[in-house]
Amino acid sequence: MAHIMTQLPDTSSLHPVSLELGRLFDRAGHELSLVGGPVRDLLLGRDALDLDFTTDASPDQTLAIIRDWADAHWEIGREFGTIGMRKAGMQLEVTTYRAEAYDPGSRKPTVAFGDDLTEDLRRRDFTVNAMALRLPDMELVDPFGGVKDLHAGVLRTPGTPEDSFTDDPLRMMRAARFTSQLGLEVVEPVREAMTAMAARIEIVSAERVREELVKLICGAHTRRGIELMVETGLAEIVLPEVPALQLETDEAHHHKDVYQHSLTVMEQAAEKETGPDGPVPAPDFVLRFAALMHDVGKPATRRFEPSGAVSFRHHEVVGAKITRKRMKALRFDNDTIKRVTRLVELHMRFYGYGEAGWTDSAVRRYVRDAGDELERLHRLTRSDVTTRNRRKAARLAAHYDELERRIEQLAEQEQLEAVRPELDGQQIMAVLGVPPGPVVGRAYKFLLEMRLDEGAVGEDVARERLLAWAREKGVLGS
Repeated sequence: MAHIMTQLPDTSSLHPVSLELGRLFDRAGHELSLVGGPVRDLLLGRDALDLDFTTDASPDQTLAIIRDWADAHWEIGREFGTIGMRKAGMQLEVTTYRAEAYDPGSRKPTVAFGDDLTEDLRRRDFTVNAMALRLPDMELVDPFGGVKDLHAGVLRTPGTPEDSFTDDPLRMMRAARFTSQLGLEVVEPVREAMTAMAARIEIVSAERVREELVKLICGAHTRRGIELMVETGLAEIVLPEVPALQLETDEAHHHKDVYQHSLTVMEQAAEKETGPDGPVPAPDFVLRFAALMHDVGKPATRRFEPSGAVSFRHHEVVGAKITRKRMKALRFDNDTIKRVTRLVELHMRFYGYGEAGWTDSAVRRYVRDAGDELERLHRLTRSDVTTRNRRKAARLAAHYDELERRIEQLAEQEQLEAVRPELDGQQIMAVLGVPPGPVVGRAYKFLLEMRLDEGAVGEDVARERLLAWAREKGVLGS
């Protein structure tokens, strides 16, 4: 197919280093083009934050061209033809034209360098990413109709989707990710290939799958991305707990559609994120993923009661365990796992607040247990209300407003976020006359419970109560 070239509508947002680099390669007798996502984002009027270039120059030739020009350079991706560099605060990557494919049974890509821009573009994942901007002439190269597809809002592959997904099965996850990020619809042949080939995602490393999932969850149209994964069967392998939320319908036992409810909670949670200076800057993966996973314990805990009601007792505890296991399988870091699972585990804690009323100690425990996730927990709990009953929704919102007011009032009275016993470990050992060991831990826990129940009582009272507790337990030292 011949090159389709046209003048790019607006390149004013293109960083000057791109043109500088283009002139360098041109003077050296080599081609250089801005390629892929940055070109797509320019056409969409978005900032091109990552600058990726492709060239007919070999990695050695690229190094010779940029060595004295770049502020710094690195060769980590050299075997794949990529040379990285930094110039004027921008990070750039230049990759030699290539044909990249996966061995059907391997996780590792095989690489062969090429000498033709169109062939390089042909091996890319989707037509909207298979466009290049020749530098320094600023000519748009679009051999596969990426501009047309971008205008139509569709996602197609340059060749057959079967060949594309065989080359790299992760592209199926990328399809779902671009659906979420850009609001594009996959064309039917792509959807059919994803459905038929979903199982091939298993050969891709968990780390690569995780990175695509995080980008999908943080997209502007997250629900559409998740729905595409579920409808094609990708989620059965990558995130099986989500399609499992589609509990079979039981006409005798009416209950919410847990799957649709979870997607709605995720959307509502995203709407409650804040600006960059707020407590939960958008997009927030932890909040959104916790919202998606908050009810994954329901299928395992569903019970049909004699009254005809459906119960899901302790689904939040079971759900937190399920979420932890899935996130570990996807190689998430321990801190992110802890944050998400804490939210899943606590998302039901608020219910009953309005009817039963909470003591100050219960409010303190709520804050202590939430810890650094309190602002996210506020948003998740409010988002978990999807009832169409306006009166019920208003009542729950009013109850949560009241809880937040009480938290603020208590926080003013004492440093609620850092509630600790009034005696530390050293003081406990001195008062009781005991060495370091289990007794100190038990005493600390006793004093912490007292602090949560009664607030600050002063060090003298704390000592008296501690001694009384120690005498009762028979743990007073000499």
